[in-house]
Amino acid sequence: MSRRLPTAPVVAASLVGGYLVARETGVRPLGGAVLAAGGLVAGREWLRHAGPAGTAALAGVYLGGFGASHPLAKKMGAWPAVLTAAATSAAASWALSDRRP
Repeated sequence: MSRRLPTAPVVAASLVGGYLVARETGVRPLGGAVLAAGGLVAGREWLRHAGPAGTAALAGVYLGGFGASHPLAKKMGAWPAVLTAAATSAAASWALSDRRP
């Protein structure tokens, strides 16, 4: 039996890490690679524990949070926007996938 991987910390870390990698290296696609890797890892777990509909919803929250963080950063600053997207995605992941038996 394989161990269950909690997805809330994965999505939070990949959103924050992707931003940090892109900012520190100046290579946005490298930050995108971090975001994609986290999404793939989380997506596999979501499919196992939340099903196809839950996976679609969670992927929408994850990618939507990434997309929304850009205009939100203009209003509240980059770090608050990234942390808001990460917290929202992590909360959704916990609610729809991680807390399920």
